[in-house]
Amino acid sequence: MQNTATTPTDPKVFKSFSEFYPFYLTEHSNQTCRRLHFAGSSLTLVCIAMLLATGKPQYLLYGLLCGYGFAWVGHFGFEKNKPASFKRPLYSFMGDWAMYKDIWLAKVKI
Repeated sequence: MQNTATTPTDPKVFKSFSEFYPFYLTEHSNQTCRRLHFAGSSLTLVCIAMLLATGKPQYLLYGLLCGYGFAWVGHFGFEKNKPASFKRPLYSFMGDWAMYKDIWLAKVKI
């Protein structure tokens, strides 16, 4: 019989983002994965700027494809794990942007 008890690293047990974020960072220990996240987030910001500048809604789709596409390639191809967005989509989305900020502030290395 499989043990169904939750563990401290199970993303379903976190009660706040501040509890989740250290776990999120452990799920991004591979440098290439972090770099792909950074590239995808940067391209997403470019797509949002293009959406605002042109009013063309396809840039929203492009932004989603860049953000999630780059991240998922990083996870499946390099990190060899499932993205946290599959279990905690809101915290994962917040984690992406927190890590992006922390990369700019040199708190997370790429």
